[in-house]
Amino acid sequence: MAALFRGSRNIWLRWNKHADFSFVSLRSMASKTPVGFIGLGNMGSPMATNLLKNGYPVIATDVFPESCKELQDIGAQVVDSPADVADRADRIITMLPSSPNVIEVYTGPNGILKKVKKGTLLIDSSTIDPAVSREMAKAAEKMGAVFMDAPVSGGVGAASLAKLTFMVGGLEEEYEAAQELLTCMGANVVYCGQVGTGQAAKICNNMLLAIGMIGTAETMNLGIRLGLDPKLLTKILNMSSGRCWSSDKYNPVPGVMEGVPSSNNYQGGFGTTLMAKDLGLAQNTATNTKTPIPLGSLAHQIYRVMSSRGYANKDFSSIFQFLREEEGQ
Repeated sequence: MAALFRGSRNIWLRWNKHADFSFVSLRSMASKTPVGFIGLGNMGSPMATNLLKNGYPVIATDVFPESCKELQDIGAQVVDSPADVADRADRIITMLPSSPNVIEVYTGPNGILKKVKKGTLLIDSSTIDPAVSREMAKAAEKMGAVFMDAPVSGGVGAASLAKLTFMVGGLEEEYEAAQELLTCMGANVVYCGQVGTGQAAKICNNMLLAIGMIGTAETMNLGIRLGLDPKLLTKILNMSSGRCWSSDKYNPVPGVMEGVPSSNNYQGGFGTTLMAKDLGLAQNTATNTKTPIPLGSLAHQIYRVMSSRGYANKDFSSIFQFLREEEGQ
């Protein structure tokens, strides 16, 4: 199987030894070829919306039917199961919460691989164990399909603005075919290597993100207790060596920045439970590779405790609120 790419977002043709192919107008093919999308949560819904905005018919499904309504209202076709999506589309993107969800959606009784067509390109943007990505790639290959892992960084805001970063693992000759779709949803698409390497990059990124957010929250809390205005402290940090994404773009202190979860009672964004899950993946891979991650392990413990104390569905930046409550005990 091979992939041919002509021009950014314009056209791609994929074939195997049984297929016929011919060239058609550059934009018309894209506008007529449906893309399947499975998983319409906080991230998946705006990602699928951006595919629609770029002229791709979207065939979608979600385990929660109510999640499909908004996308259906703007033109997506909604079906009942992942198998139904695979029956109607030969390019499918999945965006799911965890490894068990991915296994079920791909290999379950109503999963993608029950009706997948030969030559289908499967792109999984979930954050899961790299070993599960490799397992799904092998299962897809047996059915004549191609699986790539393409987890994302950037959060809900970047998903809405099509400014996500995609970290892609899989067959290099299929990368450009995947890139055509991913550039509709993101500003950066990076090829990392074989299947599973995208997940490896994402796990490393999120471990650092968690450590940085905890450090930012601790720093802001200490500064406030020392009498500093939080906006002033943020300004100083962001023109000094302590500057990081958590202080500059996603400050955890309510009222310091607009348009971030901390200024909306920590609603939306990236949930504490999901961060704990990703840190668990980092912990598992670190154990398997005998890699010391003392701060990563501590961050994992902190977010697990938060999840058990009422913060599970709040954005992970609620670590600031958690620390403030802890000091009152």
